[in-house]
Amino acid sequence: MCIILFSWQQHPDYPLLVTANRDEFHDRATEAAAWRGQVCCGLDEVAGGTWMGVTADGRFAALTNYREPHEPDAPRSRGLLPYFFLRGDQDPVRFLEDVDAEQHHYAGFNLLIGDREQLWFFSNRETGPPRSVPPGVHGLSNGLLNEPWPKVEKGRSELARLMQQEPRHQALLDIVRDTSQPPDHQLPDTGVGLETERLVAPMFIRTPHYGTRASTSVLVPHQGEPELREQLWDRHGNPLNQALNEANS
Repeated sequence: MCIILFSWQQHPDYPLLVTANRDEFHDRATEAAAWRGQVCCGLDEVAGGTWMGVTADGRFAALTNYREPHEPDAPRSRGLLPYFFLRGDQDPVRFLEDVDAEQHHYAGFNLLIGDREQLWFFSNRETGPPRSVPPGVHGLSNGLLNEPWPKVEKGRSELARLMQQEPRHQALLDIVRDTSQPPDHQLPDTGVGLETERLVAPMFIRTPHYGTRASTSVLVPHQGEPELREQLWDRHGNPLNQALNEANS
């Protein structure tokens, strides 16, 4: 289960700052983040698509799955949603209108898309239309936007504290390296059982079969090309790349 922490319109030089973890089965084939034309993102080799990326002109997209007891079969991969937005030139609002009309083709998802001027959230597990993200420090895991799960609340607090300094990729990535385990009484009840809730409660997850595969930081400036850094992890939580993968170089 993933987490995305982001600051929107809170820094004088960067309208968008992001730090995130992608959690996935370790055996699922994945390509590391890299520039592919005008799009920088990782790729899911199984179903296609991506979980997060930016474009050279400042478009941004990210996705998490919505946690529920029984994931329904769906004809389309959720990862195609951010991928199509990044590869296209459609206005975010118009893009989400199309997604809204076809949301039933996908399993539960949370989608963030935008550019330097606007940022939008949409979930096919939330009643109502897509909504504009207000300025602030936000968190998204596998519930809805800013749902107060322990790791979301802790991550938002840490990111807000970081806003008092000049943003650096390593400082952003250090936030989501947190392996602390919340007490049981603070865990959400999403219907998957207490053992699973405990397993996916930390920001950074380590198990032999499933866990944090990649940590990503994104800096989107008012002008100039966005920066994306990716740190890959093995099944034991050890770094796979000795230095940060400078996907924007």
